[in-house]
Amino acid sequence: MLVNGVWQSKWDPVQKKDEQGRFIRQNSAFRETISPDRISGVKHGDFENLGVRLYVAYICPWATRTLIARSLLGLEEYIPVSIVDPQISDNGWMFNDYPGGTGSQQESITYIHQLYTQADPQYSGRATVPVLWDTEENNIINNESADIVRIFNSDLRSLHTSDIDLAPESLLQEIDTFNGRIYDTLNNGVYRAGFASTQEAYEEAYTDVFTTLERLEKYFEKRLYAVGNQLTESDIRLFVTLIRFDVAYYGLFKTNKAQICDYPNLSAYMDRLLKIPAFSENTNIDHIKAGYYSVKALNPTGIVPAGPELQWFDYLK
Repeated sequence: MLVNGVWQSKWDPVQKKDEQGRFIRQNSAFRETISPDRISGVKHGDFENLGVRLYVAYICPWATRTLIARSLLGLEEYIPVSIVDPQISDNGWMFNDYPGGTGSQQESITYIHQLYTQADPQYSGRATVPVLWDTEENNIINNESADIVRIFNSDLRSLHTSDIDLAPESLLQEIDTFNGRIYDTLNNGVYRAGFASTQEAYEEAYTDVFTTLERLEKYFEKRLYAVGNQLTESDIRLFVTLIRFDVAYYGLFKTNKAQICDYPNLSAYMDRLLKIPAFSENTNIDHIKAGYYSVKALNPTGIVPAGPELQWFDYLK
């Protein structure tokens, strides 16, 4: 946690809570976009002219949204990536040579919070990922995953090497409605359960999670995708929570009524998405498990479970 640009204490997963012990997530602080002039000056294959870098963690579902979108839209050559260690340090996200991450020798910073104080020397708040970083101005462009996905999809359309449109105008209202329905009850619902500080708050979140999963199981009886008849950003938002559910949320966050593998339609949906390289190649189960089970408030021994063995692992690195 940064207060007026100074790191104050050991990292704490609970950002804020209300009087009933409900977990409250911090709002993103940086909400800018890439200037049209900069985008128009970039030629295909000349990624350095765009002047941005994406900082992410494989453990983080919000950050993984941006990675999947980047790959689906063919933007890898324009947007280099730095991947932090999955195990969160007392100083938050860091680079420390964990296998599959970006080596510390390749970075000019050690902790992600150093980006925040470069952007704003008096910044107060949490230093989260993803971060879309301006390498020319040494500033944070945006740290809200929903914005970054839209920036990649819409603002950078002239650079795409893919015909995919993750948020077509004709489906935008339906996409926003679907995203809203799953956010509080599922995407953030698992965190509301895992980080609840009262029984009442936990049970409320637990009920929301499984009510939503049961509705989604029925919803996908006759659907291939979340919205319309095509892949959209709603599929990305749903996928990043479902892929973490059985390996982390089910046990660590006490959302243990059922696993995703117990839902046939959701399991088939996951199989379809994982056959798409952008989903499978940006999912690192080792980082996910190592990261979540490093949260001392929930797992003080630090022991990482050996299982579960899932059919989806055949698709993953």
